[in-house]
Parts: sequence; structure tokens; C-alpha cells
Amino acid sequence: HRSSHHAHKAHPSRGDFTVLPLPRARPGAIMKLEIMPRQRALEAGQREEAMEMSGLELWKHEKPPKIFPMPPPLPPLLAAPGAGGYDEATLVPPLNFAMVDDGIYRSGFPAAANFRFLKSLNLRSIVYLCPEPYPETNTEFLEKNGIKLHQFGIEGRKEPFVEIPDEKIREALKVVLDVRNQPLLIHCKRGKHRTGCVVGCMRKLQKWCLSSVFDEYQRFAAAKVRSTDLRFMELFDVSSLKHLTNSHC
Repeated sequence: HRSSHHAHKAHPSRGDFTVLPLPRARPGAIMKLEIMPRQRALEAGQREEAMEMSGLELWKHEKPPKIFPMPPPLPPLLAAPGAGGYDEATLVPPLNFAMVDDGIYRSGFPAAANFRFLKSLNLRSIVYLCPEPYPETNTEFLEKNGIKLHQFGIEGRKEPFVEIPDEKIREALKVVLDVRNQPLLIHCKRGKHRTGCVVGCMRKLQKWCLSSVFDEYQRFAAAKVRSTDLRFMELFDVSSLKHLTNSHC
């Protein structure tokens, strides 16, 4: 009877746990117990099944996830060309538009779709670097908004050995650096080569290093960098323009 009593005490079962004594326990000593989860006593297949079932039960008691509606898309700041026309309130900058310095901007040739944007700049002048006559639509826009046109007819130079007119670049810079003409926009056809040369020579007046001047030119010219333009900017003498008083230089 005593041995059966001890056997009953040695293996009590409590719910999901089995209580086992450590081996070789001495009489009268405090018995140390090890609590072992039931899954460790199951075989591998039974254990996996039990885990799958417990996971399923847990999923059943979880609250379903909240589903929030997607927010409406933000309106674009600028309409994409060819997207079915422009809204009257949309501001569309010209091709290759960028700020050069306070009150000085550059771009490609402005189209009618760009007029509202140009009006927001409160321009006083436009420095136009192409020899072709200014279009009537553009001229009407300038007159309506009190913008003065300064034209310096520089031919496009597709041929590699055509000289860049040094004097016209110099005269254009005098207009650009005169604060009375600002805010102003410098533009040619694409805003790459002729505009790039004028801006590059202005950067030399601002004491930019030549590598930075070339980097800026290349950002706008992209794959159409012209070595003649780089050579012109490198050799351009800014000493005759240093007397011009301007906060930009």
C-alpha cells in the first residue's frame, strides 16, 4: 500500500502538465520538479497537428483586421504634356526651366501653355538668344504684361567649327546683370547651348570653378554637349565685365 501511495505521489497529473521527480531523490530531501509541456511528450506528427490546431483556434478568436479605404490621390502640381490639355489654373513651366539666381531664370522657348506660369514670375525682361523673329503670340503676351524683349541673334551651331559670337554673349550678359531688367528670363530654342553659354559665362563672373560650370552646362545639354561651347566658356574673358555692379557677382 505504501509503495502504491508513493507511486501515486510521484506522478501527479495537473491539467496540461506532467510533474516528474528528478532521478535518485534522497528520502527526506526536497524534491525538485521539472514541468514539461505536453507537446514535448507527443510524437513529431502529433505535435505539428496540435500546433496547427492551436493556431487555428487562436485565429478564430482574433478580431478581424480593420480595412481602411485608400486616400484619394493628390492633385498633380503640374499637368503632364499630352494628358488631354491643360486646365486654365495649371502653371506649366517652359522646357528646361530653372532658376539661375535670384531674379534670373532660364528655359527653352516658351509656348502659349507657359504664359500663365511666366506671368507668375512678374518678369520685367526676356533675353532672347535666337536670330528668328519673335512670334506674334509671344510678342502680344509681352506687351500685355509690360515685359521688355532683348534679342541677341546667335545662330545655332550644329557645325563643330563655327565661332560663337563673343561680343553678343558679352552684350547679353550686360542686360542680364543689370538689376533694372530683373526679374528676367534667358531663353533660346531648347534652353541648352546658347542659354548654357550665357549662364556659364555668368558663373565665371561669380568665380565658379570651371568643373562646376561644365557640370551645370551638361545637366541641361545632356547627350548633346558641344565641345565648342565648353571651349568658349573656358576661354571667355570676364575681366571687361567685372566693373558691373551686381549682387549676383
